[in-house]
Parts: sequence; C-alpha cells; structure tokens
Amino acid sequence: MTQAVQIPGYIAGTWAIDPVHSDVSFVVRHLGVSKVRGHFDAFEGTIVTAENPLESTVNAKIETASINTKNGQRDAHVKNEDFLDVEKHPELTFSSTGVRAHGEGFLVDGDLTLRGVTKSVTLELEINGFGEGMGGSTVAGFSASTDISRKDFGVTGGAAGAAVGDKITILLEIEALLQS
Repeated sequence: MTQAVQIPGYIAGTWAIDPVHSDVSFVVRHLGVSKVRGHFDAFEGTIVTAENPLESTVNAKIETASINTKNGQRDAHVKNEDFLDVEKHPELTFSSTGVRAHGEGFLVDGDLTLRGVTKSVTLELEINGFGEGMGGSTVAGFSASTDISRKDFGVTGGAAGAAVGDKITILLEIEALLQS
C-alpha cells in the first residue's frame, strides 16, 4: 500500500501533454570536451494524476525523425542506422511503472523503449504546479530528467561513435492540459 502525499494545489485527472509549451531535449558529450544539445519537435503523451499522487501514471511517445540539433547534416546522421534508425524505429516510448516520493520531489520509474530495446529508467521529477491557463483551461507543469547509456539501447554511433559520449541526459519540461 502506498502512502498518500500532499501537494499544494494538486488536481487529480487526465492530462494531455501540450507540445507547444513543452520541451523534450537531450545533452551528450562530443569529443569529450563539449556538449551537443538537441530536442525532438514531435511528441505526445498522457499523464494521469491519481487521487494519491504515488499512484499516478504517464505514457509518452516521441517521433524519432523529429530530432533537431540545429545542424541538418548531424540530424541526418543521427536519424540513420548508426544512431536512432528512424526508418525501422519511428517512435521512442516511455511508460511509467511507479512513482516514489524522493526528498522535495519524486522519482518516476518506467520503461523506455528506444530502437526496439526496452530498459527500466528512473526520472527525477519536480512538480512545478497546477493553475489556470489561457482561456480558462487548467494546466499543470512538470520538470524531469534522467541519464541513460546509449549503448544499453544498441546505439553504437558507427564510426562516429567514438566521438560521442555514452551518457545521454534527457531533460523534460512539460506543460499539460486537463482533459474534460
């Protein structure tokens, strides 16, 4: 049995991730001396905030071909079979398996599927709040992050793999709209 948690202004319900006001991004080392940043332009998801926040769930889908690192040549390479292999694996998915209180925030455990490989990951979650959005809608905000090993998901990088770090930091800034 999970223990109830109190969150100021908390609203239980089903929420749709608003891609216009959200960001799904990543950071990876390049040549061991700098960091390359990128994001995905196309994604969607549903968050269900349960009466007991520790029973909440999230499911999300990202279109791998929507990667954007602000460099067309690099994006084309990352889309090929050396990295994301977007033709064979058009989606990256996350499905939560549990939520735990952790300090001032929460940990969201879940299954991340990338290139057909599913691994358990843990997101560090901060609940940014619940409030009134434009036109009277109800919105919620969440920030989350995790580190993954690209090699755990079969992302070798081909010949360029030696220039790219193994650790990828995933950063999420999510605004979600309460569904009626």
